[in-house]
Amino acid sequence: MTALFGGKRVYKDDARVNCYGTLDEVNSTIGLLRTKLSADHPWQDNLHRIQKDLMDMMSHLARPSDCTKENTNPRPVEGAAFCEQWIDQLEAAMTTASDYFLLPGGNEVSALCHVVRTQMRRGERLLVTLMREDTVEDYIPAYINRLSDLFFTLSRAEMDKAGVAEEKWQLFLYKRKKQAE
Repeated sequence: MTALFGGKRVYKDDARVNCYGTLDEVNSTIGLLRTKLSADHPWQDNLHRIQKDLMDMMSHLARPSDCTKENTNPRPVEGAAFCEQWIDQLEAAMTTASDYFLLPGGNEVSALCHVVRTQMRRGERLLVTLMREDTVEDYIPAYINRLSDLFFTLSRAEMDKAGVAEEKWQLFLYKRKKQAE
């Protein structure tokens, strides 16, 4: 058993605990990613912000809707917009568009971005399970969804910057349909 925000005790495999526990894994992997980057790397400040935002979101996910104790931690309600802006900046600086499903890898930083992306997707699936049981503030699923796309874009940006060719698996379905026409 473990305690949620406000003191309620639940099993450690509770949907809420699974969800914020997975986001905790994501946060740890982002920490590892940050250690692979120089202290003055241009991603450091944004990744640091994401880590703090994840901590705040986890604290809100740990609070059931029937809890009477108020959670005064910040709510990163602009998180999804922050991700979109960063994605747009990264894509504008890249030399190629994203038209293919890619095999994760390339170099260590790119591969770590893919690990974060897949962990985030797992967290998103667990969040959907939690949302069937209790209410979750709208900014959380929006931010979580955009974070996985951001880390895909970060992986591509790293490969582009390093001059490493992406390992393409398959053209996106909508692109294949367009070619067939």
